[in-house]
Amino acid sequence: MKIQKIIHGGFLSGHRTYILSGVGILSAIAAYLVGDSDLFTAMQSIFTLGGIYFLRKSSETKRKNYAKNTRKISKPRRNGKC
Repeated sequence: MKIQKIIHGGFLSGHRTYILSGVGILSAIAAYLVGDSDLFTAMQSIFTLGGIYFLRKSSETKRKNYAKNTRKISKPRRNGKC
């Protein structure tokens, strides 16, 4: 196995934020069910981690749209006027 692939995250390199958000949400739910936190604290954690997930998803969507809609620069006219 190549060490560079391991350093850069392998096949999960673009999904780290999603994995961390999912694990955080699951741990908040588990902490509530076990009794380590109350409902308010669990919901606060879930909404925060969900916001991180959707913020990342939003930035990826914008990045894809900007890549497709590049601005075209018009060619200068031959008579010298703009």
